[in-house]
Amino acid sequence: MKVHRFIASSAREALGLVREALGPEAMILANRSAEAGIEILACSERDYASVIEQYRDDDDSPPLAAPAPAPAPDPAIAMNEVMEEIRAMREALAKQMSELAWAGGQQPKNPLKSAMLKHLLSLGLSPSLTRYLTENAPSDGELDQAIEWSKGILTRNINVLQDEDSFLDEGGVYALIGPTGVGKTTTTAKLAARYVMRHGPGKLALITTDGYRIGAHEQLRIYGKIMGVMVHSVKDEVDLRLALEELATKHTVLIDTVGMSQRDQMVAEQIAMLAGTQVPVKRLLCLNTTSTIETLNEVVHAYRGSGLEGVILTKLDEAVTISNALDVVIRQKLRLFYLGTGQRVPEDLQLAQARPLVERMFGLRSSQSSKHYEDSELPVLMSTDAVRLDTSVQGIKIA
Repeated sequence: MKVHRFIASSAREALGLVREALGPEAMILANRSAEAGIEILACSERDYASVIEQYRDDDDSPPLAAPAPAPAPDPAIAMNEVMEEIRAMREALAKQMSELAWAGGQQPKNPLKSAMLKHLLSLGLSPSLTRYLTENAPSDGELDQAIEWSKGILTRNINVLQDEDSFLDEGGVYALIGPTGVGKTTTTAKLAARYVMRHGPGKLALITTDGYRIGAHEQLRIYGKIMGVMVHSVKDEVDLRLALEELATKHTVLIDTVGMSQRDQMVAEQIAMLAGTQVPVKRLLCLNTTSTIETLNEVVHAYRGSGLEGVILTKLDEAVTISNALDVVIRQKLRLFYLGTGQRVPEDLQLAQARPLVERMFGLRSSQSSKHYEDSELPVLMSTDAVRLDTSVQGIKIA
């Protein structure tokens, strides 16, 4: 009898190999787990029948016991495996089709758009935003004209605080939130100083919830002493509620919150604490411009909660390019309030202006960029990343 050995990663796959090699009537002799997955010993129905006849003719030989039937695979597990394989095949097919469609459609037929695409990618913009701009750009003209068109579209889609006077005159309770080390305490002091120069110290109050960092309360207290503003320290939601009730007569209250990783489960607790007060607390998210697009996206999603009043970009003095931050601001449709450009209080806090920010981003010299792509590399980049992120660029104003 000729015994065949089959090894596969799963029982279903191994049984498929058996049926393919020996037919649907194959006899399973044994099965066991192996390093590579599942091992099955099987023979054809004809070989098994010949062995049975041989033992029947030999009276001294005991009859050969019938082989144990192969255990039926768990239907739920088998269905999950099938669905995973179908999903993987669909993703691979979508990727290949996207690569072929992009490579065969846009890039070879329009050298201007190809050059524009490479230029925008070298600035550090995400593939999704870059592809969206390139696909909607005029098809004729020079590269300089296409770049100017891109600047105009990006400028139009950066939502900035138009009137600082109205913001400072409106007042209210504002909490500065964000990850550790993003510059919340210094930014709180800068905002407080700008307010004091306009309305005086009597109408302003400062609150800190940062009881974790050594010296965090002391740092803000020193700033408050210089400006003549009282600083209150709270530990939890009850303390915060009582403090806000006590400060109800103040025109503006600024809250410096404790910094924590966007992946920390306490972020949700912090947002719930700010939302659980009787007085509405408007949240201003501080974003570090030296962070990557992926990190900034994750920070926004973690801290967004029920909605952000706006964002403040910090550490612009340390950033080589601000394309990462502007890309996230545009795609996430955030309102940009201020720019932190250094440690000085209050000098290094500027009102955000869209056009100068875009000009600064495009001012990055090509030699400074680490992102250079050949024409042959563009289809893979644009088909994988852009397909995954394209939904975030919907709604960007082109006309």
